[in-house]
Amino acid sequence: MDSIRSAIVLAAGKGTRMGGLTSEVPKPMLPVAGKPILQHVLERLQAAGIERVLLVIGYYGERIREHFTGFPLDIHYREQQVLNGTGSAALLGRDFTPDEPLLLTFGDILCEPADYRGIMALLDGPGAAAVLGVRHVDDPFQGAAVYEDQGRVLRIIEKPPMGTSTTHWNSAGLYVFRPAIFDTLATLPVSPRGEYELTTALVEWLDAGRLLRMYAIQGEWLDVGRPEDLARASRIVKP
Repeated sequence: MDSIRSAIVLAAGKGTRMGGLTSEVPKPMLPVAGKPILQHVLERLQAAGIERVLLVIGYYGERIREHFTGFPLDIHYREQQVLNGTGSAALLGRDFTPDEPLLLTFGDILCEPADYRGIMALLDGPGAAAVLGVRHVDDPFQGAAVYEDQGRVLRIIEKPPMGTSTTHWNSAGLYVFRPAIFDTLATLPVSPRGEYELTTALVEWLDAGRLLRMYAIQGEWLDVGRPEDLARASRIVKP
């Protein structure tokens, strides 16, 4: 398979957990080590070999457009006008990369270029429809619990109650998909949380018997979701 050259980065949300810090700026544009979080994401994607990126923007999206004018990467934009879930946001990339596999991540999640390269390489395995990036945690109740057997994903449970999971693998917000994902996203039902969720598409693929692989994050990983995460990230991330 040819190298993956395209990525979709979801950056439409306000980031309500950041409080007043996002009253006039989207969360991905908050500074870490002297740069917006999103700039760190794009620079790392570029270092991993990504050549073109679709940014899905929404809340104060014009701030993102302005900042990345002239940025040395082929950047495209789609606006998520109704913030009704990650599935709807990802579907906006359907005409961006309709015929080739893609990487998908979020504008507030930082990981190393080596992990982008690692997850992209794993899609080369025979018959894999997607690869999910995961992290080892004590309890995946805050994210999506991923159950697997020898690297093959068996089950995904979104936001499981605390203490109920028998797996330590938590979704890391990093995926590689074949383009068939868009057909599934186009017919998603509303989740119990009232949104169109990317996880729902993955569960549908598992129910249909498609092969989903798991990639364990090897390097530093940061979900910059709360004010205290900004300080921690600034201590870890190089300018």
